[in-house]
Amino acid sequence: MNHLTKALLTVLMICSCFIPGKAQQPAAKGYAPVNGLKMYYETQGKGAPILLLHGAYMSIEGPFRELMDSLSRTRKVIIFESQGHARTADINRPITCEHMADDAAALLQYLKIDSADVFGYSMGGGTALQLAIRHPKKVKKLIVASASFKQSGMQPELIQMMPGFKAEYLEGTPMKMVYDSLAPNPKNFPVLVEKLKALDIEPQNWPASDISGIKSQTLLIFGDSDAIVAEHAVEMFRLIGGGKMGDMGPLPNKRLAILPGTTHMGVMMRPKKILPVIEDFLQQDIIPPGYL
Repeated sequence: MNHLTKALLTVLMICSCFIPGKAQQPAAKGYAPVNGLKMYYETQGKGAPILLLHGAYMSIEGPFRELMDSLSRTRKVIIFESQGHARTADINRPITCEHMADDAAALLQYLKIDSADVFGYSMGGGTALQLAIRHPKKVKKLIVASASFKQSGMQPELIQMMPGFKAEYLEGTPMKMVYDSLAPNPKNFPVLVEKLKALDIEPQNWPASDISGIKSQTLLIFGDSDAIVAEHAVEMFRLIGGGKMGDMGPLPNKRLAILPGTTHMGVMMRPKKILPVIEDFLQQDIIPPGYL
């Protein structure tokens, strides 16, 4: 195990040790028949719907539970556990952002929700992008946190580390223990690791025209020490139409937030850090010229 892998494992353990406060009871929960999956989902709260998409190795528990509890005070929150994650059993299919985006769209249809605001983090951020690309009518406002649309957008150290990553490295970690406690077949964990490795290793280079074609009001969130390089964050922001001078007219409906002193995992380690950014974006529609 090299030093890069050890460093990542340390952060993963810190992140997965997050212990939320007492959770509110979901309004509904169950399993939806979605594209061959028996997909676990929960909904909570009332109001305008927002769909939350978790990252790799994550579940509804931990930081996403706190995010769900906070947002559900004023909104209807929908969250599901992706293919092979937690309560959702794996199927004979690669794990890709495209597949997960189709799963998300199918769940919204199953729940009779025509469209929703969408928040996605890391792997879920890539899924959110693909949902906006493949199913644009399903997405109102789009929030993408710590995700790239091409492999060169990832830090070189991460690309270098992934081929040698092994399931055994996660033995004894809180992340693995949560998986073991929730998964229908805990013995499938090595399969999940290999599928997620393939997701990161195989070039995922989506056309720039797909990104620039996203019409939803969009917020991009990154840490200044993220797994996504800063130049890529700005490139994506430019592609979706952001970065224009707002003093001379209405601000563009595209936003970029760079969180100071924040790593990739750090973006979700303290949900209260990003909640004000998310809630301000969800509440704001047209911003007048010169707004400060």
